Amino acid sequence: MYKKFKKTFFNKEFICFLLIGVFNTFNGAVFSYLYSAVIDNVNLSFVAGYITSLTIAYLLNSFFAFKEKLSFKKMIKFMISYIPNFIIQNGMVFLFYNTLHWHKLITYMMAAAIGVPVTFLLIKLFAFKKKG
Repeated sequence: MYKKFKKTFFNKEFICFLLIGVFNTFNGAVFSYLYSAVIDNVNLSFVAGYITSLTIAYLLNSFFAFKEKLSFKKMIKFMISYIPNFIIQNGMVFLFYNTLHWHKLITYMMAAAIGVPVTFLLIKLFAFKKKG
């Protein structure tokens, strides 16, 4: 089991995914914050920022982490793979911003840092699954 875990998470693909994730965490937080200047609802601005950063993440992961050709089908699978992550993150925005009244930028950054291993597995096994 340890070998399978090590093979899955200690490789170039996962490291690249993490680096893209760090960049995308920044993108998601910044885009959400920028959208909040024109969208009066913090949760809606988070959704808009999330979708923007997810599109960028698909492009970067296709080119660099998984080295796959772009396709609409893979993009849809990629976005579906992020649904559990989105639920966790949006729940955190609701809890920490709406309920506990933390600063929205801190809330966005914290929310974006959750769910990385689960999301990686879903993307690897569902969106960018190698045939054969």
